[in-house]
Amino acid sequence: MLLSTLIAFAAEEGAEPSKTLFYICGGVLVAFAVVVGGLGVMRHETFPPSTGAARGLMALAALLVALTMASAVITG
Repeated sequence: MLLSTLIAFAAEEGAEPSKTLFYICGGVLVAFAVVVGGLGVMRHETFPPSTGAARGLMALAALLVALTMASAVITG
């Protein structure tokens, strides 16, 4: 009885999906945030240079956040 329980537990543990996709998406999101934050601090008067660039950065940030959230749900 105990042996069959341990085997079932080990089989469930082995079936866990890889979280590599989440780690990659999260790392890209963090790198993006650090770069944008650094640029914003260094060039706070002129960053972003136009309204279009600001919208592009916001769209890219939203896309990266959505990808990271989706990868978290997919990888469990």
